[in-house]
Amino acid sequence: MTATAANPTTVNAPAIVPASSLGATIHVEQLTCAIGAELQNVNLGEASRDAALAAEIKSLLLQHKVLFFRDQDITRAEHVAFARRFGELEDHPVAGSDPDHPGLVRIYKDPNSPNDRYENAWHTDATWREKPPMGCVLRCVECPPVGGDTMWANMVLAYENLPEDIKTRIAGLRARHSIEASFGAAMPIEKRRALHSQFPDAEHPVVRLHPETGEKVLFVNAFATHFTNFHTPENVRYGQDYAPGAAQLLHYLISQAQIPEYQVRWRWKPNSMAMWDNRSTQHYAVMDYPPCHRKMERAGIMGDTPF
Repeated sequence: MTATAANPTTVNAPAIVPASSLGATIHVEQLTCAIGAELQNVNLGEASRDAALAAEIKSLLLQHKVLFFRDQDITRAEHVAFARRFGELEDHPVAGSDPDHPGLVRIYKDPNSPNDRYENAWHTDATWREKPPMGCVLRCVECPPVGGDTMWANMVLAYENLPEDIKTRIAGLRARHSIEASFGAAMPIEKRRALHSQFPDAEHPVVRLHPETGEKVLFVNAFATHFTNFHTPENVRYGQDYAPGAAQLLHYLISQAQIPEYQVRWRWKPNSMAMWDNRSTQHYAVMDYPPCHRKMERAGIMGDTPF
């Protein structure tokens, strides 16, 4: 604050001070050698209104691939506004969204909820879309006192550590990803076919390039059903090589997310949040808690076509 020369008692102060100009420094605590960092001294409500602060968070996201935050007592509107700093939001065709905040998916469990068993598998969100999400911002509203953690895996590191002969085999391979074979599997056949009609299977490269970092990413997960260009003279000597050969290779690649050295595990508390890069990670919601309430709200950020 400064006084004017004409009136030394008059104080001129800006009406709004951006959070990034206050000199507060984000404290970054790396959680594992492979993936994940907890950010302290940051409020995502402020970041929803501060482009510079959001940009700093984005830079840390590209570095650590998943970011964690505690004590984020923010509104749903702020949650949505923060996620929109990184792109437009998308609804989920099966999970319900908050009616007042499109794009904010409510993942609510209670003692009467059926075990849908879609979260507790290693997966990258919505790869059954032609343009899977760029990332997601997830907030814990209510959780069990023990259990219900979520895990993430670094699929850049998973690719880097593959044997060279496997890298050679999968270079150029593409895989089909399906919502019909996952979310649609428990539906009556008419609804399942309608879901497939609305969201036809998507085809993506098995190894994608991250559009911002240039890293190679192993990009198959639980939504991948089969390779679409495996059956070539180089790969198939006899007809019997087709199904088992491709299936065994795909299973091997999908299983790479299960390696603990690539993972981080986060214990939820109310108002804890996580933001992850959906292009370079997989995640797994651990359903080890007894019948109780677990309420999570997720904003999914639209992405681009993998290449």
